Amino acid sequence: MYVLETRKLKKAFGEGHARVEALKGVDLAVRRGEMLAIMGRSGSGKSTLLSMLGGMDLPTDGQVLLEGQDLATLNDDQRTLMRRERIGFIFQQFNLLPILTAEENVALPLELGGLSADEARRRAAAMLNLVEMSERRDHVPSALSGGEQQRVAVARALVIEPAILLADEPTGNLDSATGQRVVAMLRSLVDDRGQTIVLVTHDPEVAAQADRVVHLRDGLIEHDDLPAAITPTEAGDAA
Repeated sequence: MYVLETRKLKKAFGEGHARVEALKGVDLAVRRGEMLAIMGRSGSGKSTLLSMLGGMDLPTDGQVLLEGQDLATLNDDQRTLMRRERIGFIFQQFNLLPILTAEENVALPLELGGLSADEARRRAAAMLNLVEMSERRDHVPSALSGGEQQRVAVARALVIEPAILLADEPTGNLDSATGQRVVAMLRSLVDDRGQTIVLVTHDPEVAAQADRVVHLRDGLIEHDDLPAAITPTEAGDAA
């Protein structure tokens, strides 16, 4: 079953001579329990595509279907609720609230969704245990390393039990060793929990952990391959 699909997805910015077509008709399908990596050089449309997949922006034409629901048919409040309940986001900058502890950061999406504080904390503690951060749950972000902050961010994304995790350069602010540990954790979520993950990366070592790698060029899918199909030239293009 496909968790996420795009059909002839297009996105343009600007008008007249200033008009830029960031996506020119992208057809993509992500299976449940699959880890998909999106690569491409700067300006290829990676970030625009991820924004469309997460319902943060609407297409100029075409469709984005999450569990069969066309996101463009939802109003702003409905899309916000969809993102809150069915889509987990992981960012390069972590985006943790600095005045909240790790546990409070993870519990926050549940509390915003109306769950009681006690139940939200209970579920947050379980997610922090999953990402091996239980012993640091009472620390604020400034007291955590970059890798620890990203693990907290992963726990926050998982706590809503999302249909899909969308990750934008999740290792971009981490050293190589820490980045490898974070990617290994994401891989284990797919293998052990059947979590569906789509991540944008410029790093071929990160993409190599995925089940499939989509290469974008000039707003179109150039290749849709197994990770072994990544060539040194394509890896360099993605930087």
